[in-house]
Amino acid sequence: QVQLVESGGGLVQAGGSLRLSCAASGLTFGYFTMGWFRQAPEKEREFVASIIRWSGSVTDYVDSVKGRFTISRDNAKNTVYLQMNSLKPEDTAVYYCAAVMSSRTRRESAQYDYWGQGTQVTVSS
Repeated sequence: QVQLVESGGGLVQAGGSLRLSCAASGLTFGYFTMGWFRQAPEKEREFVASIIRWSGSVTDYVDSVKGRFTISRDNAKNTVYLQMNSLKPEDTAVYYCAAVMSSRTRRESAQYDYWGQGTQVTVSS
């Protein structure tokens, strides 16, 4: 049974930082491209970042987080991370990690096979 478990969310002031983690089990982690998505109240789920399988040498970000967020992976720990710096109130959302067996980064949520339960990030002004 595949499980993705996010952690690291919380309340932070604008300009602060958080690091989200997503621990995966029940799958061969290295084979999977990983993604982070977020959903704010009354908004659709949106793509945040993706990292290619195995090496993690290719990443992709939505424009609004480029230069502030960094996605990375540790295959030995079956974990993907999202380092979030210079946080803004508009980053407030539930953040989800997701996995897809793919050789490319992916932006569309429908393309992902597995999802975590999400972790809340709240940025106060």
